[in-house]
Amino acid sequence: MKKTNIGGQALIEGLMMMGPENIAIVVRKPDGEIVLDKKPVPSKTRMTKIPFIRGSVRLFRQMVTGVKALMYSAEFAELEDESEKEPTKFDAFIEKLFTGKGKDAVIYATVIVSLALSIGLFVLLPNFLAGLLFMKDEGSGVVLRNLVEGLIRITIFFGYIYLASLMKDIKRVWQYHGAEHKTIHCYENGEELTVENVRKYSTKHPRCGTSFLFLFMAVSIIVFSLLGRHGLIIDALLRLLMVPVVAGITYEVLKFSGKHAEWPVMRIVSAPGMLLQYLTTREPDDDQIEVAITAMKNVIVDDDSDKW
Repeated sequence: MKKTNIGGQALIEGLMMMGPENIAIVVRKPDGEIVLDKKPVPSKTRMTKIPFIRGSVRLFRQMVTGVKALMYSAEFAELEDESEKEPTKFDAFIEKLFTGKGKDAVIYATVIVSLALSIGLFVLLPNFLAGLLFMKDEGSGVVLRNLVEGLIRITIFFGYIYLASLMKDIKRVWQYHGAEHKTIHCYENGEELTVENVRKYSTKHPRCGTSFLFLFMAVSIIVFSLLGRHGLIIDALLRLLMVPVVAGITYEVLKFSGKHAEWPVMRIVSAPGMLLQYLTTREPDDDQIEVAITAMKNVIVDDDSDKW
């Protein structure tokens, strides 16, 4: 079985695949036509190659690439609405804002705000709530308090994912997420990329970004326990400083588990993230699988540079 490092991201009625050389963004327009936007991957730097540092750097770069792809796919979803109404001055302002340097600024601002909200919701808020619970019990152990904080963090995360899964539009995204995983499984098993072959594979994959998020929370419990307790403000600042460290460790664990998914211990490590994918993936239809196959075919290379 071939293990590839090709990965993807579900979009609005589309999918992005990222290979060793190219990025393929494939969107199905409202009229059924499939549109492909293919571009080279950003050049690697020294920071993207250093273990335990590359995780945070690659995460930020992939978020930027993902937001660009998401904005691209959203343009097609808006085409029908725009054709039915007269453009206003506000529409002209937005169009100007989302072109050229203005567009780049919006993308980076979106990534920074997204990161800030994620850190606030999944790192700082659990720390604050755990601090309130143990405010009158300062003698409690550091490990116990971090376990409680971790439990709160995981509960918030599951609640967030569950509420998102109830939205109709998100369910479509989850289907494309499932199509991505099925297509990667088919490719890794050496089968021809056809709708019939892809259809039979699982929507769950150990290298999924969902698994990264869950592993991040598990690793944070361990790392944050080593920091001790110093009061709400100091604890919050220490956690902010350690977020890149936790992300770096998580990336290495996920990369290793994906490379050695057949090892029993790696299956245990991947199990929670795989279970979580029951919420974040859905069985796709044939049209969605066709989009995923188109994206996959446009990032496959002839040599073995896409292997682990």
